[in-house]
Amino acid sequence: MSQLRSIPRALKLPLTKLQTPLQHRPFTQTHSTHGKKPLPPRLKLDDSDLSVAYLKGTGPGGQKINKTNSAVQISHKPTGIVIKCQATRSQSQNHKIARSLLADRVEAHLKGDQSPSRVSIKAEAARKKKASKVKKARRKYWGLEGESAELEGEEGGGDDGEVLDADSLAGESEDGVGGRRVEEGEVQEVESRKGLKDTKDESV
Repeated sequence: MSQLRSIPRALKLPLTKLQTPLQHRPFTQTHSTHGKKPLPPRLKLDDSDLSVAYLKGTGPGGQKINKTNSAVQISHKPTGIVIKCQATRSQSQNHKIARSLLADRVEAHLKGDQSPSRVSIKAEAARKKKASKVKKARRKYWGLEGESAELEGEEGGGDDGEVLDADSLAGESEDGVGGRRVEEGEVQEVESRKGLKDTKDESV
């Protein structure tokens, strides 16, 4: 009994969804290829039609490139297409890359414009991607330009107050005293004050 009490409470709880082992969880694929045109299978080249040479690399990379035969040059004898690759420091990796590039070039050369090849499909996808990027950038620029124009309009616009011209100001100066229009009530008050003054003068 004492041993059961010493067991932590977490060990007594049944397994839940969060505590399910990783090997029993369903596999979910996050990578999606929706909307992408699948590439046709790469053309297989006959080894007898290939001529392979291993050369010393050029350019930056140190002694691993300049003093070892890491660069690979493969030529296709029937078509005369030559591919040279020194993308990596590994000779085997360069050989794989050069062979895949040569297969794509030979396929494009043999098919021509009759049917789409891997090279033409990749080029078309790159062209569409670039055009989409340019369109998005242009749309974003137009949006920013419209916002700046609206801000300039709000800052430059004044209050919708009454606009007075020279004729109206002149009329007010003629009818008023000191440029201020005299109201009807003020005129009656002035006349009453004038009448009181006249009566005082007569009484005196």
